[in-house]
Amino acid sequence: MASAVASEVRRRNNVVVSGNPSGRPIVFAHGFGCSQAAWNLVAPHFERDYKVVLFDHVGAGDSDLTAYSRSKYDALHGYADDVREILESLDLEDVVFVGHSVSAMIGVLAANRDPSRFGALVLVGPSPRYINDASYRGGFEEADIAALLDTLDANYLGWSAAAAPMMMGNADRPALGERLTESFCSTDPDIARHFAHVTFLSDNRADLESVTVPTLVVQSTDDVIAPTEVGRYVHRAIAGSTFVQLRTTGHIPNLSGPDELVAAIRSYLS
Repeated sequence: MASAVASEVRRRNNVVVSGNPSGRPIVFAHGFGCSQAAWNLVAPHFERDYKVVLFDHVGAGDSDLTAYSRSKYDALHGYADDVREILESLDLEDVVFVGHSVSAMIGVLAANRDPSRFGALVLVGPSPRYINDASYRGGFEEADIAALLDTLDANYLGWSAAAAPMMMGNADRPALGERLTESFCSTDPDIARHFAHVTFLSDNRADLESVTVPTLVVQSTDDVIAPTEVGRYVHRAIAGSTFVQLRTTGHIPNLSGPDELVAAIRSYLS
């Protein structure tokens, strides 16, 4: 990739590189309503041994909001293309891609498109489909998701204040829910609404069986967004994958149980 184009890709996604310049690259991708700051309690633990790469999806954090295109990002493939461009812009190979929530499926799509740059996938709280059907339990009925999206469309800030603590779990630690609420509320509402529709209406089940990259599936306990049975479904669908159940609860273990998540990733990579 030409240097000017590579520089523009890194600017667009607010790419930040730290850690060991000669270490194996590890890329952390945040979930819906968050930014790369969601990894602040996890990523530093890898800086001694790994080249650590953080970025913001377009529309989140300090990414270039002018680069947001509803047509490009009307499916998760648009975000997956960005991931591939980031890896190419940094000329990274044997990448450990750590994707939380919707970024787990974004990583799957990116690795399926070009597995040559990926050495491992770590899927944290993944869900290939949030809506139940006759043979699959995603955790939500279609009417539930429709109501969620209607509420979000009508009052994004109000929805954020109610949904963030629910997603975080850990009611005995309200500061965690407040932190996630602040992150949600700092996201452009129009982009967040669109991203929510794309996220919660996606169906990536068929993509799982195409994964050829070694994969770790990390599942929290009492995750209301991606229940344990969903994590186990992902594990069964990806041949040769490893499944780890964390003791920490809620959908955001990178905030609620960062040390346990770090240990699970390190154990898998060792």
